Amino acid sequence: MARVVLLAINAKYVHSSLAVWLIAAGIARYAATPHEVSIVEATIEQPCENIADKVLAHRPDIVGVSTYIWNAGKLPELLMRMREKLPEAVFALGGPEASNNAEHWLANGANHVLQGEGEYTFPAFLNEVMQRDTTRGFPPAVPLTDSPTVPVGNKPSCGVEPIDPYTDEYFIALGGRIAYLETSRGCPFDCAFCLSAGSGARPFPMEFAKRQISRLSQTWAASTCPRTIKLVDRTFNCNAARAYELFEYVIGLDTLCRFHFEVAADLFDERTVALLGEAPPGRIQLEAGLQSYSGQALEATSRRTDIGKAERNIRALLKPGNIHIHVDLIAGLPFEDMPGFIDGFDRAYSLGAHTLQLGFLKLLHGSALRRKADALGIRYSETPPYQIQSSKWLSGEDIQTLQLAENALQHTCNKRRFLLTLEYTLSASRLRPFALYHGLGSEATNHGLDLADYAEKIYEYCKKQQGVDEKALREHMTIDWLGMVKGKNMPSFLRNTDARHRKAVEATQKRLGRKIRREEAAILPSGKGIFVDSEDCDPVTGLYKLHYL
Repeated sequence: MARVVLLAINAKYVHSSLAVWLIAAGIARYAATPHEVSIVEATIEQPCENIADKVLAHRPDIVGVSTYIWNAGKLPELLMRMREKLPEAVFALGGPEASNNAEHWLANGANHVLQGEGEYTFPAFLNEVMQRDTTRGFPPAVPLTDSPTVPVGNKPSCGVEPIDPYTDEYFIALGGRIAYLETSRGCPFDCAFCLSAGSGARPFPMEFAKRQISRLSQTWAASTCPRTIKLVDRTFNCNAARAYELFEYVIGLDTLCRFHFEVAADLFDERTVALLGEAPPGRIQLEAGLQSYSGQALEATSRRTDIGKAERNIRALLKPGNIHIHVDLIAGLPFEDMPGFIDGFDRAYSLGAHTLQLGFLKLLHGSALRRKADALGIRYSETPPYQIQSSKWLSGEDIQTLQLAENALQHTCNKRRFLLTLEYTLSASRLRPFALYHGLGSEATNHGLDLADYAEKIYEYCKKQQGVDEKALREHMTIDWLGMVKGKNMPSFLRNTDARHRKAVEATQKRLGRKIRREEAAILPSGKGIFVDSEDCDPVTGLYKLHYL
């Protein structure tokens, strides 16, 4: 028997790791002998010393580490610290970052790099360690094979039910954080920037998938039940009939959970769009990756998208107002220059999705695009997350311009903040969306600012735009503030000094039948009274319900 620690380092506390729990369940099923398995979850914000101490507390013989671009920058120091404290332990790394860059990690603290699906490969690794180790200890660099890289192996055969990671211990550890779920593995498409390209989709048995969904969605233990369940299927709706059946199942559940799906918007048929229109508000979130409006960029990266159909479907899905829609664009794809990207941004923005994610191309180890980067003239950071720095089509200055727009977009629209203010400014000034957000990112920086100070910067920026009426701007921003925050004081430049404000508060309390904070009611510059019901939050937009007096 070995003492095994499976270590996951998540990007944020609210995230959880599916991989380590799958591997733990795989060890229980496939390991030839029992092992003492402990799971340690940490975040990238925690000091390496603290994470190392968490691992050390279990006195492990073997440490398995799950590696991704978000934690790869932290791992060399962490591995060094763990090796100092656990000199006799064996360190095995797996996951996309290590398995596609084995030589680097073998030179930076790993004894072994595991490739393939961890819930099958890790037990096979343990079995070989146990067979070869005839002494008490587990010395570093156990010579398992001619190479310390453990190859893909032990994949499930047809008819074998996938591993179920959702033990009682999992739910206790989850503690209400985001839960992750897969109903299939792999992807049928060949996008050159993605590590799943060419892997082929392997759907899990339908009844198994439904049992997993049902178990995660139950509210029998409210303190540990996740409110958000994110499906990690690479393209959930690549099989239209299967997607329809699972959407129908999720819609019919008696649950307060919301389900997040990654989809290709152009693959939806009319029947599925109609079904999704019947979902309870907030039950379903869709992340649709458009990536680019440039046909040449899409072709160069083997990305197949019917943009026109995708747009029509996104608008149809938004129309009922019951589904949160997230749209992705990638800046830096080959053959897409600055004017082309800006046109695509403006077009994507006009769809009216709740989130427009402006991401930057990352040249991942193992991706086809990284292998072609030099030939394409793409320069990128050599350290994680390997983000583009420049190319033949985008200069370094272009990238900085895009980053300014992305920062403003992320702190306003994508957080559902100042929406009416920005829409009014766009309409009154006739600015294009990208121009507005670039200007906002340039002039209204938010580094280290609290929300009230940031609001004032946005106000000052918008006030300067041609055609903007200051009184109307104040009205929109006041309405925005009431709807988007809870328990925060109104910024001083928006605060009422009008004697009618006290009467508005009294009228609001009478309408709601409870006491409110004075900031929950306001007299608008137009003279109208308005109040927010801070106990009524829209499950789709995240905004609070507003009422006029």
